[in-house]
Amino acid sequence: MFKQKFSVMLALAAIGCLIPGCKRADRGVRVEGSDTMVNLAQAWAEKYHADRPDISIQVLGGGTGVGITSMIDGNCDLATASRKMEAKEIQRVKERRGCDAIEHLAGYDALAVYVHKDNPLDTISLEQLAEIYGDGGKIDKWSQLGIDGKTLGTDEITRVSRQNSSGTYAYFREAVLGKKRDYKNGAVEQTGSKDVVALVAHTPGAIGYSGMGYKEPGVKMLKIAKKKGEPGVEPTVATAKNNTYPITRPLLIYSAGEPTGKIKDFLDWIHSSGGQKVVLELGYVPIGDHE
Repeated sequence: MFKQKFSVMLALAAIGCLIPGCKRADRGVRVEGSDTMVNLAQAWAEKYHADRPDISIQVLGGGTGVGITSMIDGNCDLATASRKMEAKEIQRVKERRGCDAIEHLAGYDALAVYVHKDNPLDTISLEQLAEIYGDGGKIDKWSQLGIDGKTLGTDEITRVSRQNSSGTYAYFREAVLGKKRDYKNGAVEQTGSKDVVALVAHTPGAIGYSGMGYKEPGVKMLKIAKKKGEPGVEPTVATAKNNTYPITRPLLIYSAGEPTGKIKDFLDWIHSSGGQKVVLELGYVPIGDHE
């Protein structure tokens, strides 16, 4: 597991330094954290650097928890996060950095539930998802959802999940399982949002959760109903923005203290029409009136 995580970090570090001039973090802005947001952060970095070639933006993933820890330790300027910081993390910022952690809203994401493209299932409820993923949950076969396993080559549900340092992992647990319920054992854990979708695309009996911006041709996104029997809602920019899609979360960026200089300039650009246009282009939901 250590070797796998280490290799992922190396690969993402290499991606971050594809931007011309990105040689040292202290020459520009270093962004680290949410794997859900790594493609978005990379796109922001490329667009921003194209207009300001004297400022480089280095982007690394690894998970929300990794980014927040890096910010606490002073190893990055901005931590991307697909969940809110925990109280103990906020306290550590004060202790280690001598300032408050400042939260910056960057957009929204509809957390999609993916199945293989050949799966006839169209809608699933939050209750059913909790029974699939939650500790003590009783749904482990497609036939329990009214799906003939023969169409998938198996009746067994393969649960695909994220690693526990992921903000997506934490958000799904809270939004679907509830604060007092944990995941059941036996899920196939993936280190990246893209990896979850890729595995589902190659596994007819699989189900997984990831940001809607990671959709690919081999999968389909299920409609989500708040309760069994109710109409499901499709994950789209519109349903995330009007809060009718049940699993919508904020995309956040944290800084240690109020940002200044090049860090503030980069954040201001992210909140501008140019930065929010990138949010929309990558399948996420922009903030405010940006379309």
